[in-house]
Amino acid sequence: MDTAESATTVKKNSKFKQSLINFFTDLYKINQFILRFFREAFVPPFELKEIVRQCFEVGVRSFTLISVTGFIVGVIFTKQSRPSLSEFGAQSWLPSLVSIAIMRALAPLVTALIASGKVGSSIGAELGSMRVTEQIDAMEVSGTKPFKFLVCTRVIATTLTIPILSTYTGLIAILGGYLNVSQNEGTSWSTFIQQVFEPLTFVDFVASLIKSIVFGFTIGIVGCYQGYNSTKGTEGVGKAANGAVVTAMFLVFIEEVIIVQITSWFR
Repeated sequence: MDTAESATTVKKNSKFKQSLINFFTDLYKINQFILRFFREAFVPPFELKEIVRQCFEVGVRSFTLISVTGFIVGVIFTKQSRPSLSEFGAQSWLPSLVSIAIMRALAPLVTALIASGKVGSSIGAELGSMRVTEQIDAMEVSGTKPFKFLVCTRVIATTLTIPILSTYTGLIAILGGYLNVSQNEGTSWSTFIQQVFEPLTFVDFVASLIKSIVFGFTIGIVGCYQGYNSTKGTEGVGKAANGAVVTAMFLVFIEEVIIVQITSWFR
């Protein structure tokens, strides 16, 4: 009995050690991948045409989904907040509440989550498919730089485009909030806009911009890492796409908490 328990304990310790080794190995690979991006992204030649094409893929292809989602977020948040404010007779604070919630948190976060699902999975699946069909290996053999062309362009595109989409989401969400407020309270557009921007400060806009840039970089680098390092044929492509979505969303929430905590020190 003692021998069996001892063997089980040794086996569990071995599995734990192997899991720990794998974790730190993956962490090292991720750090090397990010450092390689910064080494190659800002060194000529620059793939400007590919960057523009990727910006189109990330931005324009997501335009409809972002528009619908942003509008629904604005309407629903306004509708759900009204009963709580009505209990205190503070319906007039609704535009200010909507603007603070949307600009500080909802617009960057909602945009990042949508992009993680749509853009992150697309990048992971595309690069994963190129890896398992040996297209990336062929590019390396031919003397081109697949990392710069495939990875750097996509990460730069998401880093540039997500802040634009986030700003657009915020404007559409505010428009949805205005339609709801106007329908129920009869507030004019000029009054609504004045109340929307009154509580916002420079720190709010800067924090929202920083969030969007960080989220965009995270989505791009995670999707590229998962796809660029995928293996095991078509199964690896599916895992790369799924891993890109799950990991990007998890990191977005972690970054949201950290950035909110940092910006709260400046308010």
